[in-house]
Amino acid sequence: MTGIYLLFILMLAIFVGFEVIRKVPATLHTPLMSGANAISGITLIGALALAGSESGSWSTWLGAAAVFFATINVIGGYLVTDRMLAMFKKK
Repeated sequence: MTGIYLLFILMLAIFVGFEVIRKVPATLHTPLMSGANAISGITLIGALALAGSESGSWSTWLGAAAVFFATINVIGGYLVTDRMLAMFKKK
């Protein structure tokens, strides 16, 4: 029964996320997404906790994959933000 609730929450989150992002103007989309990617460091901390826990090999592998993907997301967010801020520097 809890699986149905979790599926409902996932579908609701997808719908709300799509509606929020769809209404953002194109000029603000890149700054918002780069900031969101940088904030993904919270996901990285949770993934590190999962990968380091002794819950079993399956959760360790999933945690390691989450660490890998969250690291890519954080680095990408900082690179995009740095590149965006470089456009506004005086030469």
